[in-house]
This record gives sequence, structure tokens and C-alpha cells, in this order.
Amino acid sequence: MAGILQYLSKINSIVLLLMNRILACITGLCLTAFTAFSQETVRQDWGILKMPGKLDTSTIVSTWQIYAEGLDTLPHMVYWRKVITLPPDSGVLSIGSNRQMLATMACKDWDKKTDPEKEVYRDSVRKQHGLTDSTSIFFATGKNDFFNIPLSVPEIDRGVRAFANEGVDPFYAQAILLIESPGKVRKSHVGAYGSFQLMPAVARKMGLKVTKTVDERADFDKSAKAAARLLNTVCIPYTNAMLDKRGIAYKPTDLWYRLLVMHVYHAGAGNVEKALASFEPCEGNIEIIKTLWHTKAGQFGKASQNYSQVAVAALLEMDAYLKAKSQP
Repeated sequence: MAGILQYLSKINSIVLLLMNRILACITGLCLTAFTAFSQETVRQDWGILKMPGKLDTSTIVSTWQIYAEGLDTLPHMVYWRKVITLPPDSGVLSIGSNRQMLATMACKDWDKKTDPEKEVYRDSVRKQHGLTDSTSIFFATGKNDFFNIPLSVPEIDRGVRAFANEGVDPFYAQAILLIESPGKVRKSHVGAYGSFQLMPAVARKMGLKVTKTVDERADFDKSAKAAARLLNTVCIPYTNAMLDKRGIAYKPTDLWYRLLVMHVYHAGAGNVEKALASFEPCEGNIEIIKTLWHTKAGQFGKASQNYSQVAVAALLEMDAYLKAKSQP
């Protein structure tokens, strides 16, 4: 009997090892499953992974769902990955409706054109690609001076741990740190500040001191804790309420659900509700997010449409960076 139990134990260990290796391969990274923090609340379904020791961080959240949904191959992701890695002296011309890239050129060459000359150039691009005259074509400058993946990665470990301590899915910490104020403490034109870009009133409500002389949004750990509380007490409950209202089933670790919560974090629950009401989804899947990419309602405009696109693109760039760093 003891021999059989020992044999079964070995089989179980082998199965668990194979499952961990399969999960690591899916992400495209040489990672091993990270199942627990000391004295921290961790759920295995969050997908927390441990990095090889020589890298800049020890933990990230698995991005396998992006590949499983096929988002990595969409023109939107190809476009945004190009934009966030391109220097600000260059830009990309793309089709507005689907983000298909048409051309890359120096900003100085684009800027020196008059508005009529730009339209003539757009017409030539439309003809070259067999597009209709009504096809919208946009020019976007590179933003690698803002989206700095190498500077963001060291903060992700701290953010993941902080959110896990608060019992909040650390996927949100990872995504927010990659796109809101990556690697630097910045202040937006509307007053959002810190690594998690909290507005003054929101930060105060979540327990931070924000006065003329003290601004705890600049403190990473305190700001992370406040952002986790914001998600836990506002963004996630309101997202659940919007889905429950429509009878839509959801799993909190599904990618589409996570990205919907991210939209609430950025645009606010009221604006996301208006956006959802404009097309009334009846099933929970990634199509909700894809539809939001083309939806305008209330204050849910272009920046809101782009938010989850940029988040996914940044996560893919993080993968590429970490994969390159892990090479011998």
C-alpha cells in the first residue's frame, strides 16, 4: 500500500510539473509558476509567475490569455506596439477604423506639409492601398519616450505584491504600471499624479494625504495601496453591477473582464455604462472589449477606446522585453 501511495505521489508531482511548464510555454517566456508569497493573500488563478533570478523583477502576471484570444495578431496590437516603441521624431499613418498601418515617416516631413498637402498625401496612400475616398487616415507620433518598458518592469514586482496583499487581482497593478506613468512619477494635465495616476479627490477618498504641502500619491507603496482599494471598492463592484444588470456571467480572471475593469478605472463607471448601453452586450467575451474600441458615448471617447488596446500592446511588449532579457 505504501508503495502505491508513493507511486501516486510521484505521478501527481510529475503532472503538476508538466502543467507549470505548459503554462510557462504559453506565455512565450521561460518562467516557472509562482504559487505563494510569504504572509500574503495569493490566488493561483491570478496567474502570478516567478522570473529567472537574473532579471530586473521577480514576479509578473501571466499574459497567456492575450495569445489565447488571438489579440496579439490583430492590426490594433501591431499598430500600438509600433507606436509605443517608436521614437517621437517618427510617426505612423494608419486606417482609423482598424489601425492597419500604411506608412512610417519622420515627423519633420509630416509637419512641414500644409493641411491641403497632407490631404493630397492621404489620397495618394488611399489609392496605393485601394481604399475608398472616405477612409479616415490618421498620423500618430511615436511614444517610446513615454512608454518605457525597461523602467516599468522593476516596479511591477512591487505593484503585484502590493495588490496581492490587498486581495486584489495583481493583473491591474501590472497593466496600470505599464501605461499610466511607466517608470516615472508624472502629473497629467487634468491633475492625476503618481505611478497609478490618481486624481486628488479619489486619492483622498482612498486614504491618501493630498494637500498643498503633502502629496502621498508620489509614494509608490501608499499609492499602490490606494489604487488597489479603488479597484476593490469602486471599479470591480461597479463592473459587476453593470454585468449583473444585463445577466452576463463573468469570471474575474477572464481577460475581457479584466480589461472592462481597466476601462472603468480610466473612464469611470458612468461613462463605461453609457458605452455598454449603446450596444447592449448579452454575453461575456472579448467581443465586448473589441466593440468598445469603436464606441463613443458620453465622455467615453477616443482615449477611452484606446485604453485597453494600449494596455494589451504594452503587455505584449513586456513579454518581448522579458523574453529577450532571459536569453543567455
